[in-house]
Amino acid sequence: MSTVGTNTAGTGTGTGTVDLTVESPRGRLYWTVADCLNVVRRELTHYRRQPSYIAWQLGFPIISVLLYGYVFGGAMKPPGGENGGNYRDFLMPGMFVMTMAFGLMNTATTVVNDATKGVIDRFRSMPMAPSAVVAGRGVTDLVVACAELTILAATAVVMGWRSDAGIAAALGAFGLLVLLRFSLIWIGVFLGLLIPNPEAAGGLYAVVFPFTMISSIFVPTASMPGWLGAVAAWNPISSTGTAARELFGYEMPGGGSGWIEQHAVLMAVVWPLALTAVFLPLAVRRFQRLSR
Repeated sequence: MSTVGTNTAGTGTGTGTVDLTVESPRGRLYWTVADCLNVVRRELTHYRRQPSYIAWQLGFPIISVLLYGYVFGGAMKPPGGENGGNYRDFLMPGMFVMTMAFGLMNTATTVVNDATKGVIDRFRSMPMAPSAVVAGRGVTDLVVACAELTILAATAVVMGWRSDAGIAAALGAFGLLVLLRFSLIWIGVFLGLLIPNPEAAGGLYAVVFPFTMISSIFVPTASMPGWLGAVAAWNPISSTGTAARELFGYEMPGGGSGWIEQHAVLMAVVWPLALTAVFLPLAVRRFQRLSR
């Protein structure tokens, strides 16, 4: 890690020199980014040295896609679309969203493990920017999320799924999925800094699982009882799932049953930005509080 408090590279007194001391704004930014990249390198090195962890984190989404697509696919008949209600075309965007949502637990568990093993204490004892530690965790999880989406999309294509709305729209859908994962990272970091031990982190499944199930990931909200459908429609991951289906070319009859579903693309941007605005400062503040 960079020694932010002692580095004096560049004094700004000579011609062509750049002031990279920690006292200067440019220096603080430079060393914060450097610390962040060092944290990312550390986290990605763990994946290289622990292939079983890679197999679990990247293999579980594939198994889920195959399970839901083939086991339940023949019995489920969602409405609408040029595909005549093909469940796999309805399901795949939802599975992409579910993978991004379950990433919250991976983030929280990793942070808890680092805290219990003393890694967080070591970071706190070093002259590092607290925001760099949190940001490094976020960048690492985004890299892993992109790898997961790539593998899932390849699996879906092998299963016969296709995007019917063009490359630009498909890239927009994947962008919204990454944006959702980005916002959930900060919730995971914040919770990971609050949870006392890895055993307690397992309790997050009791929260995240209903959160993903009460949504439009697996079935349309119109198929639910009225009150439950309203709750599911206003679930942030439902907005991303509905927006992804729209951008991938799956057409729901009537364009959705309410305002939130009719403006799914807009809300798929608003929800993650709102979550990030709330939980990113909370995560950094929590880390700073632990550093005192």
